[in-house]
Amino acid sequence: MRTYDFSPLWRSTIGFDRLFSLLDETQRAVEDNYPPCNIERLGDDRYQISLALAGFAPDELNITAEHNVLTVEGRKADKETREYLYQGISSRPFKRQFNLADYVQVTNASFDNGLLRIELVREIPEAMKPRRIAISAAPVEQIAQQKAA
Repeated sequence: MRTYDFSPLWRSTIGFDRLFSLLDETQRAVEDNYPPCNIERLGDDRYQISLALAGFAPDELNITAEHNVLTVEGRKADKETREYLYQGISSRPFKRQFNLADYVQVTNASFDNGLLRIELVREIPEAMKPRRIAISAAPVEQIAQQKAA
């Protein structure tokens, strides 16, 4: 994989630190695809993350959303030791993180048939939404005269 040096961009940009941090993290991340997941778009501003968590119970999972990062952690409770002839269902502890865009909020989480489903919605505040600007019909000369008076 090719790595890029973003230091020249740090010197000439303002306010893009989150973007460059995400790119740096992506380059350094070691691919761990456990547990497997799906990310779906349900609508224009609705999303769903589904994680396959066979063998886990809801009380063994922890979901936190903080500073545009959604973290899902799971740790099996130490119950009894079993002697497996073959163990194909992994129950190792995990920590899976998802970077969220601005204004994306977690609305619901449910656990059913070994699938953890996390619903997300992007809610842009009214102040940040585009607004239509009315165009006045007064000529520029009249506006200049009104300001001078």
